[in-house]
Amino acid sequence: MALYRLSLAPKARTSIFVEVCCDQPKETRPLAFFHAMFAAKRDLKHATLPGGVGSNLERHIQRGAVSVGRRSLHAHDGHTGGPYPYAGIPWYSTTFGRDGLITALETLWIDPSIARGVLRRLAAYQAISTDPFADSQPGKILHEMRGGRSAALHEVPFGLYYGSVDSTPLFVLLAGLYAERTGDDVLLAELWPAIEAALKWIDGPADMDQDGFAEYYCVTEKGLANQGWKDSLDAVFHADGRLAEGPIALAEVQGYIYAAKLLAAKAARRLGWERKALDLENQAQQLAARFESAFWCPELETYALALDGAKRPCRVRTSNAGQLLFTGIVKPEHAARIAQGLLGPEFFSGWGIRTVSSVEQRYNPMSYHNGSIWPHDNALIALGFARYGHKRAIDKVFRGLFEAATYMDLRRLPELFCGFQRRQGRGPTLYPVACSPQAWASGAPLLMLQASLGLEFDPVQDEIRFRDPHLPSFLESVLFHNLRLGESRLDIMAHRQSGNVSIEIVRAEGSSRVNGHSRNATSDL
Repeated sequence: MALYRLSLAPKARTSIFVEVCCDQPKETRPLAFFHAMFAAKRDLKHATLPGGVGSNLERHIQRGAVSVGRRSLHAHDGHTGGPYPYAGIPWYSTTFGRDGLITALETLWIDPSIARGVLRRLAAYQAISTDPFADSQPGKILHEMRGGRSAALHEVPFGLYYGSVDSTPLFVLLAGLYAERTGDDVLLAELWPAIEAALKWIDGPADMDQDGFAEYYCVTEKGLANQGWKDSLDAVFHADGRLAEGPIALAEVQGYIYAAKLLAAKAARRLGWERKALDLENQAQQLAARFESAFWCPELETYALALDGAKRPCRVRTSNAGQLLFTGIVKPEHAARIAQGLLGPEFFSGWGIRTVSSVEQRYNPMSYHNGSIWPHDNALIALGFARYGHKRAIDKVFRGLFEAATYMDLRRLPELFCGFQRRQGRGPTLYPVACSPQAWASGAPLLMLQASLGLEFDPVQDEIRFRDPHLPSFLESVLFHNLRLGESRLDIMAHRQSGNVSIEIVRAEGSSRVNGHSRNATSDL
């Protein structure tokens, strides 16, 4: 506590500046207040991420970009390898595996250095031993790491905690996507032992009963009972509202593994291991067949949320099925039904897609995971819509979240907000303790923009592609500054013209080409 006694004359004023430093060298001092304030404004003005032209999207995107950048910290433990996006303020200002991986995926197209830092740091902390207290097994990727007295004294397991079932396949998935985006085979070779260890865990300890699905089961009472991204105690349940008992196989995790194995196959082929690539591709196809048989619920026209310990499907309509779309494990005819359901009134509130349908027993628009709206969840679903050609579905989701952000402080999307139905003249209802900024929420509009425009990077062909580009209805044009591919740097304008999208190269340095592939778009190249 600090106590100040001040005597001020009428209309006089004074300022008090306090510097707080934690575990920093004495010679390191924070910026003075006004210098720090001007630096923050400069960062926002000169954010090196895409800026919208003639649209409110510019502030929305730039605020998200700067939020991700400021949360991307260099750790002081010898395992940096590049920036790592700490999850969120105030509850999650530390290294989280899942959060960092998804944030890196969202920003990969515009800043691969974030993915590089995430992959190297998580590889450095990959588990090498079995420790039930930390939910650790060889090959698992970190869920969370914390300092402090409770962690140091092992009163809680979160010093180095591995209790997530999805961080490990997401690590493999991101490594494959990073290699495809950058052509960086040097880092791929560096990471390959970690990738192989992760795949070995997926096929071994993660599949407890060897039925071909990855499951989780909390082995310590102080750990997390649910270990997917929806990790609330009541997040996995049956249609009658009963909580599922483990071991639990989550739907989206099987999709992550499917995509991870296909991407690992491509990575193996890049490194010259053809037989390993063929084996991984075969494993992925076998998983897809098993998954279809065990998880598809024709009466719901969607996939089950999970299989419980008795292999009974949790026949519940959730956004988890929407995340399956971006992995590619979904049959095209099922994808159309899932997309239609997610955009219906039971899921879509007007502001975004809820985590759970409003017709389900445990639906609660004010819950953490059973009816709220998470921007990163919506962004991954939008990426899935793009994969299956549902570009106009992205428009509806993107517009809802963009308009929700106009009601938020600093136009910044928080970790989540409540799932109440949109009403005229009213903004969305905030979730009282949501983190803001939250890294993967800040990255969500970046991923939705990429999904809308079908933006792809091919370092082998030295080509940037816009596949079936579409601009959301609230945006007439967008200018991408300093898009990078290899040694090339480009400024590219996407502009709506009579319902189509034209692509114009404004500035180009280097040899990279730009190509547009569209049924409904023109191209000014």
